[in-house]
Amino acid sequence: MAKVHGFPGEWARVNGVVMGLWPLFVWIFVGGFSLAMFCFFSAALGAIGLVMAVAWIIWNLRLGLKKVESFFKGAKGEERIAAILQDLPDDCQIFHDYVAGKDHIDHVAVTPSGIYAIETKFWSGKVTLEDGRILVDGKLPARSPVAQALRETEEIRNKLKTMGWTGYITPIVAFASDTFDGDQAELKGVTILNSSALKAYLMAHPSILTQLELDRIVKLMEE
Repeated sequence: MAKVHGFPGEWARVNGVVMGLWPLFVWIFVGGFSLAMFCFFSAALGAIGLVMAVAWIIWNLRLGLKKVESFFKGAKGEERIAAILQDLPDDCQIFHDYVAGKDHIDHVAVTPSGIYAIETKFWSGKVTLEDGRILVDGKLPARSPVAQALRETEEIRNKLKTMGWTGYITPIVAFASDTFDGDQAELKGVTILNSSALKAYLMAHPSILTQLELDRIVKLMEE
């Protein structure tokens, strides 16, 4: 069983609550200000402000809860991938929510066959690879997971480079929902696969790192 660092989905849940509900608190403040105005200054202006605030609170609550639900769904996907990674051999070490630069990388697997930066997606629609693009139910997603995986991998590489390690890092996009229409593919140097194929993919590569090198990499990442 691999050694685990961090908690999968933690950043997704925190970020989801903040991103989804912060407008709600703004309009609650506006509502409180309008109530004070209604009571002590101008009943007409205060009433208008209260009506607007209540309407916007209801609207933002609906939108915010949808956004929170989306982030929590992503966190559930990260937990599924984490369970697979934890089942890797003892000489592997897994970092969840690893911070590099401005990014929180879902998972980083440090194994004898190399380092893998894993971006997790938990999409319910059918995922296909067409004309060099990832599509969901035939449509482009709001953000390209391939571009995201490449950026995050570069952030890890830059962070470790400043510490003296300059090896290669393999970017992976793993679909925790297993909705990718294909066992495995590669796009712009990024490996794309379903979670069901992840362990076999990681185990299929030959060892290139010694135990001494693995210990050094882990120590650098822990710092």
